[in-house]
Amino acid sequence: MTFSLVVRDGERFGIAASSSSPAVAARVAHLRPGVGAAASQNITDPTLGTRLLERLAEHGDAGRALSEVTEAADTIAYRQLTVVGRTGPGFAHSGSRTLGKHASATADGAVAAGNMLCGEHIPGVLLDAYAQATGELEERLITALKAAVDAGGEEGPVFSAGLAVVADVDWRVTDLRVDWADDPVDRLAELLGVWLPQRDDYVRRGLDPSSAPSYGVPGDL
Repeated sequence: MTFSLVVRDGERFGIAASSSSPAVAARVAHLRPGVGAAASQNITDPTLGTRLLERLAEHGDAGRALSEVTEAADTIAYRQLTVVGRTGPGFAHSGSRTLGKHASATADGAVAAGNMLCGEHIPGVLLDAYAQATGELEERLITALKAAVDAGGEEGPVFSAGLAVVADVDWRVTDLRVDWADDPVDRLAELLGVWLPQRDDYVRRGLDPSSAPSYGVPGDL
């Protein structure tokens, strides 16, 4: 019911995902600054994303982290997992009970995966579109998500989408979601257009409020 892209971009990590189920990013997206990013999807167990990041924080090896988590999880046949660490390629696992047409694709610092897809080409579309895109990390993730939808995406319509990025502070510098809409990826792109010009200002507000720009709204003196 989901397709996603997990990437490393220098010191940043990002995830973009879309699904036919509501609020996909609330369950699928897992990121930790300075450590990595992971997606836990299909019949989703969000704790597996947390476990992947815990293993990564311990030793920094994404492939080893995935092996450790998949070997320890009793219900791993139902799960689809992806993970990217600070170095090396992305890694993916699709259990034997993954739903519908499913596939994954990996590259250096990136991994894409999906289930209940229109075809097994969709993860490759995500990676190729991301690699060819320009702009901020968030913009490249949105470009990839749009390309996957245009290429057929899931077997049926998608209704939720989300995008998150971590950088060099201890919170998500971008964390955007469209939890239920007929055109969630387009709505997410519109939301990013509002957010991105203000993203760095909100980081400054967190780090040094005395130097941060005003909000520019009534009552802001």
